[in-house]
Amino acid sequence: MSAWVLPDHIADVLPSEARHIEELRRELLDTARGYGYELVMPPLLEHLESLLTGTGEALDLQTFKLVDQLSGRMMGLRADSTPQVARIDAHLLNRQGVTRLCYCGPVLHTRPNRPHATREPLQFGAEIYGHAGLEADLEALLLALDCLKATGTGELTVDMADARIVRSLLAGVMVDSSVLVRVHAALADKDSSELAALTKDFPVAAREGLLALVSLYGDAKVLDEAEKSLPPSNALRDALANLRWLASHLEGCKVSFDLADLRGYAYYTGARFAIYVPGASDALVRGGRYDEVGAVFGRNRPAVGFSLDVKELVAVAGKRPLKAVIRAPWPDGKPDAAELRSAIAQLRAQGETVVCMLPGHESEVDEFHYDRELARDGSRWVVRVI
Repeated sequence: MSAWVLPDHIADVLPSEARHIEELRRELLDTARGYGYELVMPPLLEHLESLLTGTGEALDLQTFKLVDQLSGRMMGLRADSTPQVARIDAHLLNRQGVTRLCYCGPVLHTRPNRPHATREPLQFGAEIYGHAGLEADLEALLLALDCLKATGTGELTVDMADARIVRSLLAGVMVDSSVLVRVHAALADKDSSELAALTKDFPVAAREGLLALVSLYGDAKVLDEAEKSLPPSNALRDALANLRWLASHLEGCKVSFDLADLRGYAYYTGARFAIYVPGASDALVRGGRYDEVGAVFGRNRPAVGFSLDVKELVAVAGKRPLKAVIRAPWPDGKPDAAELRSAIAQLRAQGETVVCMLPGHESEVDEFHYDRELARDGSRWVVRVI
């Protein structure tokens, strides 16, 4: 095998895509800053117990593990930044009021989460801590929508669910964790046959409720149908009321509901959302409420947030024009070299990109557009349109 062949689902990012990714990263962070979110940069590597405590089996299986040569302890390469940000909120900031945090950095997955996905996503996310009301849920959702609008992704569809609905149906049901994972997968896949087989020994109310969930997806009528067909409980009533309230505050996007959707990480505790855009094979954004995420760090604060992979976003975001740049001759060897270097420095200080032509070569670039040149005009150097 060639030494330069990369591992499966790991790839270099070449200039064109890298430029788009960096521009998107800046737009996402600027949008979050416009809402008052503060940037944090968690480490890529942490002690394993810190990364995985309370996050569930799914994140454990996605985490690369290695031994720290300094301490001998097990380390992990983060597969998701949310637990790290919860740790920062709980231990390092320890604020009493509302805290808004955002981040953007690489995460690593042991396996791709779907065909053709990368194992090295560039995860952007935003999280709000300290407010238990629906206002925080709505702010996170509105920020996610504004982030996508800022990147020009086109028509947006918000699909909503609530983790408490399935949990209310399973309350009191004694079931092995491996079976529970398969139940969640059958619900996500809308596999009624598999679900019926898995729940054949469940209490009747739980079994019938879970089977009813398979067909509870679509527009707002789904919420009315859920009230009629699912076993009544306070958790169900609150979940449906919250979904109605959140949906009523959304404008400029399509809204749908999938009450069986449990995809994503297991730490969600309340309303959840996924945002779809044309051209993407799956949800581009996933988020929701995860009030228990900080409990393992000794501080159980209300929390809501979302995340997305900027590398997936770049494939569906609006295209950006090439940066217009100025072409200039190489200064050395010219009688007025000092004057030319000064002119180039002044243009760069003004924010212009100036590319000097190396002697005997034209610069081969794909990511810039030469629309002007620096040329001699009598006694001075001036910028001319090409």
